[in-house]
Amino acid sequence: MKEHYQKLERMYLVANIQKLMFETTTIKISAGESEVGLTVQEKYHHAGAAMHGAVYFKLLDDAAYFAANSVIEDVFLLTSSFNVNLIRPVVSGKIRAIGKLKSQSKNLLIAEATIYNEEGKEVAFGTGTFMKSGVVLTPEIGYK
Repeated sequence: MKEHYQKLERMYLVANIQKLMFETTTIKISAGESEVGLTVQEKYHHAGAAMHGAVYFKLLDDAAYFAANSVIEDVFLLTSSFNVNLIRPVVSGKIRAIGKLKSQSKNLLIAEATIYNEEGKEVAFGTGTFMKSGVVLTPEIGYK
């Protein structure tokens, strides 16, 4: 399974959205878990000088998604729903989103994620449902 996790990590890092938004992102995937790290920069701020909610969502979704896809070796998953809860603002520093698979049935997976700041304080959490797609995990989509 370690090879599967490494292929998923590479797929994540080469995705077009990563190149556009997060050149400082890191990811580590294991069985039913993932950790996505980000160094917060001012370009992620809204007008109130703190990290925009879209960034919280992306990190939470990514962490939960890869926790779920860690147990699926043949196809790409799709997020079917995701609920985000913001607890406190983030202005700078390094943050990490920890994702964990909570439940799996034949076609539906449920995973949760929590973002922590450098002090280890929870800043946001979310829960998502993910479903199998028809997209096969292949080198053409970065899974290599």
